[in-house]
Amino acid sequence: MSGKPAAASGGRLGALREPLYRRFWLGSLASVGATQLLFVGQGWLVYRLSGSAFDLGLLGAAASLPTIVVNLLGGALADRLDKRRVLVVTTAMVATLLMVLAVLDGSGIVRVWHVLLVSGLIALVSGVDWPTRQAIFPSLISRQHMLSAIALNAILWQGTRMIMPAAGGALIAVGGTSTLFGLASCGFLVMLLVLRTMPPVPPRPGAGSSVEQVIEGVRYIAGNRLFRVLIPLTYVSMFFGTSFLQLMPAFAKILGVGEQGFGALVSSSGVGSVAGTLVVGLIRPGHHLGRVMLSGLVFSTGGLFAFALVTGLAPSAPWALGAALFFVFFANFAAALFLITSTTVLQLHVPDSLRGRVMGIHAITYSLIALGGLFAGAVASVLGAPAAVVIGAGVVLVSTLVVAATQPEVRELAEGTGPTD
Repeated sequence: MSGKPAAASGGRLGALREPLYRRFWLGSLASVGATQLLFVGQGWLVYRLSGSAFDLGLLGAAASLPTIVVNLLGGALADRLDKRRVLVVTTAMVATLLMVLAVLDGSGIVRVWHVLLVSGLIALVSGVDWPTRQAIFPSLISRQHMLSAIALNAILWQGTRMIMPAAGGALIAVGGTSTLFGLASCGFLVMLLVLRTMPPVPPRPGAGSSVEQVIEGVRYIAGNRLFRVLIPLTYVSMFFGTSFLQLMPAFAKILGVGEQGFGALVSSSGVGSVAGTLVVGLIRPGHHLGRVMLSGLVFSTGGLFAFALVTGLAPSAPWALGAALFFVFFANFAAALFLITSTTVLQLHVPDSLRGRVMGIHAITYSLIALGGLFAGAVASVLGAPAAVVIGAGVVLVSTLVVAATQPEVRELAEGTGPTD
């Protein structure tokens, strides 16, 4: 692999010049879009069945706790097994579970516990699937395209979050949530067909049992200051700063905007994240990379405070929805500056032989969005949804300022690459 800086190689779309990565990325478009439909459909269905913000929090826990529990083992499996075969199995399982949920919903017998159970089973499978996805794509590209691939992966997730929730809201209004679950199942079947056309991705042989290999990954993180600081900070930002997305059905009710307004709010978060990701590809932070990362979190909390003020103090104002959409956009725009740059730094520094385990631990980040919904839902059930956002944003702001004040290695981090084995 080349040792050139990642930013110097073909721009934001450079990774798409790699045929295998291009095929994988295009296939992922279907499954990731399906995941966004699932998020919208599950939240709306649970809130329709119960009307409870706390149940939305329980949904977040069901969608995240099994993933977190399995993630460490999933990372070890990603380093020990053929990654393509692992993804074939996990993708087929998720497609089947989604079809089961579609049938339960379409038949009219669905209950909240059905949704929680299916969500938990999908999360269990995702505990193996997600770290494997994080570990497979670096093997499909040259090192010089790492930043491009990470940005494209983010655009994949955030771009579908920009489009699919709005489409999902419209589909719910026309065909109900069962339609969304059926389409989501088809999306994973498309990804399954793409994976079947790809060559095997053999593992690197490693010594020791899976448990021993997991411990090795944890020890690497504990012994590396960059990983020891950035991964927990990412956890905090997702658990407390992004979990408000789990409460969007409640905010839609507060604003009085219905299904399509709900979809627009979630889509606005995706638009902001895509815009932030594109900006990351344009700027050249040089020795200010660490400051760019931390500033992103600070500005993101500002957007969250403003969103909470609008929904808490003036939800009936004629401009309330427009202001809420803007502040959701801004908060996610700024958060993307942190997430993309920090993930790139970690991917460039982690040894290839530890990539599945270490990035699997980092991948817990994404499960914490939903798990944080349990915390936010509990607070919202007592103090209201806007108060839950204020408290979460406050925790992120304090944590970021502590890191900025006490960790000069992160604050003064320069753009560059780290060694891999």
